[in-house]
Amino acid sequence: MTDWDVVVIGSGAGGLGAAVALSNVGKRVLVLEQHYLPGGWTHTFALQGHKFSPGVHYIGGLEEGGPSRQLLEGLGVGGDIEFCELNPDGYDHVVFEDETFDIPRGREKFVQRLIERFPDERKGIERYFELMVKVNRGIEKAARIKGPLDAVKLLFSEPAVVFKGMKPAAGIIDRHVKDVKLKAILEARSGDHGLSPERVPFAQHVAIEGHYWEGAWYPKGGGGSIPKAFISRLKSNGGEIRVRSKVEQILIEGSGRQRRAVGVRMEGGEEIRAAAVLSNADAWVTYNDLVGRQNLSKKLAKRVSRLEPSVSALSLYIATDIDVDALGLDSGNYWILNDPSVDATYRFAEQDVIEGDGPFPGAFLTVTTKKDPSKMKDGIHTMESFIFVSYAPFERWKNSETEQRPEKYDEFKQGLIERMLDTIEGVVPGLRDHLVVCELGTPLTNVHYVNSYRGNLYATAKSKKQIGLGALPFETEIAGLYHCGQSTAAHGVLGALFTGVATASKISGKSMRDILAFSDEGEVRLHPST
Repeated sequence: MTDWDVVVIGSGAGGLGAAVALSNVGKRVLVLEQHYLPGGWTHTFALQGHKFSPGVHYIGGLEEGGPSRQLLEGLGVGGDIEFCELNPDGYDHVVFEDETFDIPRGREKFVQRLIERFPDERKGIERYFELMVKVNRGIEKAARIKGPLDAVKLLFSEPAVVFKGMKPAAGIIDRHVKDVKLKAILEARSGDHGLSPERVPFAQHVAIEGHYWEGAWYPKGGGGSIPKAFISRLKSNGGEIRVRSKVEQILIEGSGRQRRAVGVRMEGGEEIRAAAVLSNADAWVTYNDLVGRQNLSKKLAKRVSRLEPSVSALSLYIATDIDVDALGLDSGNYWILNDPSVDATYRFAEQDVIEGDGPFPGAFLTVTTKKDPSKMKDGIHTMESFIFVSYAPFERWKNSETEQRPEKYDEFKQGLIERMLDTIEGVVPGLRDHLVVCELGTPLTNVHYVNSYRGNLYATAKSKKQIGLGALPFETEIAGLYHCGQSTAAHGVLGALFTGVATASKISGKSMRDILAFSDEGEVRLHPST
């Protein structure tokens, strides 16, 4: 006798997307979350009453007919989520030491602005964007491939994605443009996929760029409004979510090809039985910790052992009484490049030791209360800043408890805070004198709160061997066990959501058309930029 039709491990975008999709078609679903806040990377937390959202900074594809909007509305949660548009004249700002380039809503407007700034590069800019459009179109078609015949058709109908898609983005950009700053502008948003432009496949880079061509939005209330809407829908369908509920083991019965997932064992010993188990945890937690290497085939165990995790980060959470408007700051994101080589930020992130002082090569900064003024408390603005780092410099403290780490760790953090403040000083001069809250999260913070292997941000690194056909599948080799999230076929908040919905289709046997048949439940509300 099963307790539930499906047990979902983890309440990130993929897990909650799957849970809602399954409950929409009549499945009894239980979601188990180890953190005290639901949402995975989409959760929102408070520091002294000021709200921060570590994993949601902007979302694209919310325009009329856009893919993100279709997903949210199709799942029946659209009417419960509002979004605020980021500055349409510069939803992303690329900040050099001596100038700032604003990336506007609209691909053609972006192209024209680049040509105005770099007139001698006109032909290269136009050809580069023409190639991006072709590759983006090919990516959309590739997502619909169902067999070898479709793959052959893609080869002839969209050769750009087949022959250019897996080449490093930096190499393709170099072949089209020469100016160092222009290259940096075209590469700056590599932070959205977390891999150096020298390594990331062009198709992955294009997928991220194309996601924002029609603009960008921020969820009103912060990232946590996303899990709030999904959980409301899940509960209205009879589903349930439990927080502070850590799964210790996925229960597997049988052996060899007869193995089957039949439920989970909780920390503390409780066993919950289910007809299917879906893990939204990353690949290492799913296969090494929850399934156990002894239950994997030699082929899968070897594959998991060779997986490369994505980069980690330092996360600085700030509340400030500084006059943000007087500084000219807006709702756009600031990609700070103290070194115009974008690759330099990734070379720094590969270091096993963090030494020295002064500014880092680059950083990401966002003023979240400019994105969503409703988040302001007592007239205080909030900011979030991120810098890519390796897990290695923090590994020596991995066995210490979060609130009880040694003094050396706190001293190390304070030095990093000072360097991060140095890094963003050019965008927010005088910030040190106006700090109300200033807290730093490290890769160990990510491990504790989000249960990410080595503090990774994006699960698997989006390298040539780990995307597309190299990504881990939704259906595992163990019957009844499924896997979704950023270790699988897509990336980012909306990508993870898509993997959850696609996995729900496989579990339920329902088509994607049936899964996304709830648009009449309400439309996403969009607020213009203030």
